[in-house]
Amino acid sequence: MAAEKFIVKIEEAKEGENGRASRGPVYRNVLAKDGFKPLPPGLHSCWDIFFESVKEYPNNRMLGEREMVKGKAGEYSWLTYKQVYDLVLEVGNSIRTCGVVQGDKCGIYGANCSKWVVSMQACNAHGLYCVPLYDTLGAGAVEYIICHAEISIAFVEETKISEVLKTFPTTGKYLKTVVSFGKVSNEQKEVSGTFGLKIFSWDEFLLLGWGQQYDLPIKKRTDTCTIMYTSGTTGDPKGVMISNEAVLSIISGVNHHLESINEEFSERDVYLSYLPLAHIFDRVIEELLIFRGAAIGFWHKDVKQLVDDIRELRPTVFCSVPRVLDRIYSGLVEKLSSAGLLKYTLFNIAYSYKLRNMGKGYKHVDAAPRFDKIIFNKVKEGLGGNLRLILSGAAPLSSSVETFLRVVTCAHVLQGYGLTETCAGSFVAQPDVLAMIGTVGPPLPIVDVCLESVPEMGYDALASTPPRGEICIRGKCLFSGYYKREDLTEEVMIDGWFHTGDIGEWQLDGSMKIIDRKKNIFKLSQGEYVAVENLENNYSLASCIDAIWIYGNSYESFLVAVVNPNIESVERWAEENGQTGHFSALCESPSAKAYILEELSKIGKEKKLKGFEFVKAVHLDPTPFDMERDLLTPTYKKKRSQFLRYYQDVIDGLYKSAR
Repeated sequence: MAAEKFIVKIEEAKEGENGRASRGPVYRNVLAKDGFKPLPPGLHSCWDIFFESVKEYPNNRMLGEREMVKGKAGEYSWLTYKQVYDLVLEVGNSIRTCGVVQGDKCGIYGANCSKWVVSMQACNAHGLYCVPLYDTLGAGAVEYIICHAEISIAFVEETKISEVLKTFPTTGKYLKTVVSFGKVSNEQKEVSGTFGLKIFSWDEFLLLGWGQQYDLPIKKRTDTCTIMYTSGTTGDPKGVMISNEAVLSIISGVNHHLESINEEFSERDVYLSYLPLAHIFDRVIEELLIFRGAAIGFWHKDVKQLVDDIRELRPTVFCSVPRVLDRIYSGLVEKLSSAGLLKYTLFNIAYSYKLRNMGKGYKHVDAAPRFDKIIFNKVKEGLGGNLRLILSGAAPLSSSVETFLRVVTCAHVLQGYGLTETCAGSFVAQPDVLAMIGTVGPPLPIVDVCLESVPEMGYDALASTPPRGEICIRGKCLFSGYYKREDLTEEVMIDGWFHTGDIGEWQLDGSMKIIDRKKNIFKLSQGEYVAVENLENNYSLASCIDAIWIYGNSYESFLVAVVNPNIESVERWAEENGQTGHFSALCESPSAKAYILEELSKIGKEKKLKGFEFVKAVHLDPTPFDMERDLLTPTYKKKRSQFLRYYQDVIDGLYKSAR
């Protein structure tokens, strides 16, 4: 591979030997060609990040929430860094009064809010493992995580307390204290009492440590600061252990990257917090903003009112997932289409002119400054007026949406890539480089990256144009392992390299394009993981089908499927519903497809599948999946890449019809 503008080769490729796949050259960001930037002296833990900022920016706004006036969200009300610090110390004293000590596990369950961050910082202060709880991992996930992580104390959003109490008596062996972000009802106190659980309202809990003073323990970089549970391929969620060093390293890498493009975060920045703090993406971004003394304003928990939160807060930085950006894009296009012929024509002239200049290498601020003021300023004001950076992660953002937003928002729109195991950021695209649209950019200057060949899928990491293979990452930002699952850790950590399971393709400029998934697990556009084999096993319980292949496009928010229907079931259904024709003709019937979908939905409900795991559209193929079409291996395993090639037109049609 030639012309690597943004990366530099640090190790040569290796041919495969002893049954191991071949490995391409090892690259890192050109900013780190002489070595990675050392971590700031004096920073040894996530607590140090916050503590240093309190000393440097005591009176800066830190956490803000909208005041509710007669049921409507009003202005933001703020706590300063010093006020948050004082509150964190109070919460920490109360935690210690409960007998909780360094190394114990503390759960946090609820939507993003000031008290979420205060609870997290109290964990950081006293060396507790912060363990976010969230129910999108499926039925029973909260109970599983409490027991698996051995959580002894949990901070819980008022509306989620009933969900926690449902986990008793199973979790009673570990969970001894629950603290509400708000109030606790008398009924909840009675239920808690029957299980020997101590439950406190927020105000009651603060009084618990009143007058107490506990020394903060010494914390090391190698200490675990959080265990974040993420979807397993088939069984239970996996607890990803993240160390202080991993968080500090990723912050250092992102800072180095942003400084190199003169876009570093500062105390003047304002951030809208709505992506779940239970996920590593938002957690790391907020740690980084706290490190810079910036302000964090929280949404008021209504996704339909998210744009209203943006207008009120006027953020400078907006992190998002493709599904939200798709909504913003659709809203803008809809307004444009109904704006009248003259405005529509002027917009298109301005858009084409600016895009053409950006393609010539002009920075977005210089590409069409007059049109920015006259035409695109309305879009900018609609997003608060101060937005300078939009970062998209968790799933691929379509090139058309990315291009459109880069032109009209008057902000940098960048895609990034990372996993919980890599502490979120591993790659981030460059601003003002249109050629990087559709890619996740070059590696951050904190990791080494290589591709490993996947012969069974036809991906060769040693190919000259272009090298393709499984993305492997090495660096101090990697996770410490899966909690209590050394076996799973050893599957993905080999010779210091984390094997992501994602298939990447190096571009000539050193950016990475994600093109496939090695394992049978994929992400939908909203960032949710789908373990497809497990799902197919569940749906196969439906008596009306003989076989099913499920597919999820990362640019779409729902699943589709190709089904081999059971001939006897379909013919019986046809007879009962007055349908005629031979089996192949029945498989073309919209009524038959609706019948199969209904039966699959019944299974989904029985198995308590999550909403995004329900199949939304099906194609009925009367011909069983076979080896003749190269769909199955000799041991009857699905060759998923071949399934996609064979049914590509069908899949495209299903998504088009189901939208």
